[in-house]
Amino acid sequence: MAIFILYKTILVLLVFLISLGVAAYSTYAERKVAAFMQDRIGPDRAGPFGILQPMADGLKMFMKEEIIPTVSNKFLFILGPSLAMLTALMTGVVVPWGGNINIGDYSFPLQIADINIGILYVFGVVSFGVYGIMIGGWASNNKYSMLGALRASSQMISYEIAMGLALVALIMKTGSLSLGEIVRQQDGTMWNVVYQPLGFLIFLICAFAETNRAPFDLPECETELVGGYHTEYSSMKLGFYLFAEYINIFISSAIISSLYFGGYNIPFQNHLPIDGNVLSILQFAFFFGKIIFFIFFFMWVRWTIPRFRYDQLMNLGWKILIPLAIFNILATGVLMYALGKV
Repeated sequence: MAIFILYKTILVLLVFLISLGVAAYSTYAERKVAAFMQDRIGPDRAGPFGILQPMADGLKMFMKEEIIPTVSNKFLFILGPSLAMLTALMTGVVVPWGGNINIGDYSFPLQIADINIGILYVFGVVSFGVYGIMIGGWASNNKYSMLGALRASSQMISYEIAMGLALVALIMKTGSLSLGEIVRQQDGTMWNVVYQPLGFLIFLICAFAETNRAPFDLPECETELVGGYHTEYSSMKLGFYLFAEYINIFISSAIISSLYFGGYNIPFQNHLPIDGNVLSILQFAFFFGKIIFFIFFFMWVRWTIPRFRYDQLMNLGWKILIPLAIFNILATGVLMYALGKV
């Protein structure tokens, strides 16, 4: 039992540090991708190729003056960014990062918690993240912050419906809510994206909206809302909100890879002449490659497609994505019945 607790503690720390590290260097990658798209150089002063830029940015955030408006609710003003950061970090515990590592008589899974309601857990935690934004916007006592928070909350709630409906069809196909089980089912067979292409497309679009990324970055708008829900925030509290966005992108990429692209499974892995532990390490590296691809995709779309108007965003969510997700559920049900899977 002591070994099990020690192992889980180390794994939690590793996932925590990896999440922070990926989020930090995503800010660097974002600026490099933007520079590539716009034919610029990007950050290149802090260290070779500007590789130390995230550390310089972090130091700058910590050194900036801390300002809390006198008219704000100070407790909630601090609670808002803390909640956003906490919920972003909590979702990583159910992600299966690789196969098992065997040492002696012990087998250590590269997953913190393989709970049988993993998908519901992710949705519950993500829904809780809305409170971080709403509380921050309300506690600022600034009408622009409040309007930005309302925009962000209504957008996230609207797209969570379509995202949940898209997953219903996948759950019908897999018969499980466990992320670990869904990944295991894709071992040695075609990935779920082949069976659920429409569900994947809806889930991907909703992931962009849930992370407030362009073309769905309506919570912030300099011409209407100044900085949106975090207008009054400065120093590391603003850093928490910005950092939470990049952690959400990282976790969203991991969830998309797990649900639709085989997770840590490598094609033909059962025919590879390698040891089980080496295979687990390769699986982790392969899974990380998929995550980096989707993080790049998030950035590529941001610097390529112009943002929606707010009415267009709501129309897309309620009039197109939700009906399409319901159609996908019906089509999946009919197909499963026709194939005798029910």
